[in-house]
Amino acid sequence: MTIAIQFEGVSKRYRIGQIGTGTLSHDLHRTLAKMLGKPDPFAKIGQENTTSNTPNNEYVLALHDISININQGEVFGIIGHNGAGKSTFLKLLSQITAPTSGAIRSRGRIASLLEVGTGFHPELTGRENIYVNGAVLGMNRKEISAELERIVEFSGCSKYLDTPVKRYSSGMTTRLGFAVAAHLRCEILIIDEVLAVGDAAFQDRCIGRINEITSGGRTTVLVSHNMALMRRLANRCMLLQQGKSTCVGATADVISTYLQGSQHGESPGFRSLASHPNRLAGMKPLLQAVKLHDISGEQTSTFIQGTPIKIEINYDASKHPEQLSGIGFIVHSITGARVGGFNSYMATQPPHQIPQSGITTFTVNSPALTPGVYRLTISIGSHQSRLIDKIEPAIDFRIEPDDIYATGYLLTAEDGVVAFECDFSSTES
Repeated sequence: MTIAIQFEGVSKRYRIGQIGTGTLSHDLHRTLAKMLGKPDPFAKIGQENTTSNTPNNEYVLALHDISININQGEVFGIIGHNGAGKSTFLKLLSQITAPTSGAIRSRGRIASLLEVGTGFHPELTGRENIYVNGAVLGMNRKEISAELERIVEFSGCSKYLDTPVKRYSSGMTTRLGFAVAAHLRCEILIIDEVLAVGDAAFQDRCIGRINEITSGGRTTVLVSHNMALMRRLANRCMLLQQGKSTCVGATADVISTYLQGSQHGESPGFRSLASHPNRLAGMKPLLQAVKLHDISGEQTSTFIQGTPIKIEINYDASKHPEQLSGIGFIVHSITGARVGGFNSYMATQPPHQIPQSGITTFTVNSPALTPGVYRLTISIGSHQSRLIDKIEPAIDFRIEPDDIYATGYLLTAEDGVVAFECDFSSTES
């Protein structure tokens, strides 16, 4: 079988933190101070000294020694938690960035759809952006024109084709972006979570188009947190954890490994967070532990449907220079759908501020969840847009069915994620 993509011992290292001061003179002074082991002369008051020669303070290894072969015509899935290295893998394959070490080989032109509207110029019309994207892929005007009608029909944006893209809604931008990438002539198509923002009808059309592409011998590399979608599309999968490839094989087997996770022998309802493997890259280890309690106060990871869930988060930022302002959690279904969440910003009036260390408790009073396994993400920060620590997910919990409607009908995962409370009446006509 022909190999379309080959990674051989590929690693990617990024430098983190402030790189330059803004002027050449100041940069030279900073470099000299670092060489002499002196404090950074341009550090802000209260800022940690960044002149340490310890590599771990300056660099993060986004990918480490990845070796994989992807066959021609294959739909290859990449799964993993946020910060695992999925997007870095795609950027390397797309040649947006170069590997620090190792070699990448691919056969044919690559079309990338890494995020909604990537590569679109907001001032250009939809029609003009189609031609620009085609030119970037190495196609001439005649080749693009031959596919134009199919692109426009698929996107459903014909009415707005000559309108600047900046006036498009996110949904329109998504449809046009996918239509361009999926119809222009390429041998390899790269998709990163783009199907997560379309409506159900559009997702079905995208899936149908992907099946058409692969049946024609083109290769697709797909990243998604939607496990149901991954099962439906991917022939094989790779699981990334903290930049390392930990599992490659049949899609069902890799997803099972991903979803099982590990409690590392700890008691149910408790997880130490100090060295959690799902901590996002570049985060500071402020979160220390999480405990789950039921209505009786017992520590557990299993809850009866409709009963309260108590979440205790232990954290310590006593040595961190920034004042903490918020802490919160997000719940995802086992298939990756975001169910909801809560944080201290929702619960308190400004100015938002929490102690530098302690225990925060959230009580979800009446969780309207259907039976199944759910994943809890925890984060803490100094501002709503400034995360200092985030673990996704930190711990799993299970909802067991109960006769919440008092009718004998027990909900299952097949009934969705949310258990509705509805009034009902029926009259004879």
